[in-house]
Amino acid sequence: MITKLNEKNFDTNIALGIKLVEFYAPWCHFCQRQNEAIEELSKANIWIGQVNADENPNLTQLYRISAYPSFLLFKNGEILTRFHGLKTKYEIMNILKDFI
Repeated sequence: MITKLNEKNFDTNIALGIKLVEFYAPWCHFCQRQNEAIEELSKANIWIGQVNADENPNLTQLYRISAYPSFLLFKNGEILTRFHGLKTKYEIMNILKDFI
């Protein structure tokens, strides 16, 4: 399942456990292409949250997002790692395996 995150529900959703958050922009071609891998990962019981950067500029600024798509991996609200750019499902899984 993919959870839509915004400035009101962000902190609550990342507070506990391992959470992968994608910052995207609706106009970004790479973000649109990224959706397939995100959908596949969510079906593999990986919690994924998505933040529309255009609609949530305060979160985007707070986490210093400057490229799309950008990913942050949280554990109990703390950032474990960040990465950006178009990634395959396997590339994302390879990054996550070091933290999960």
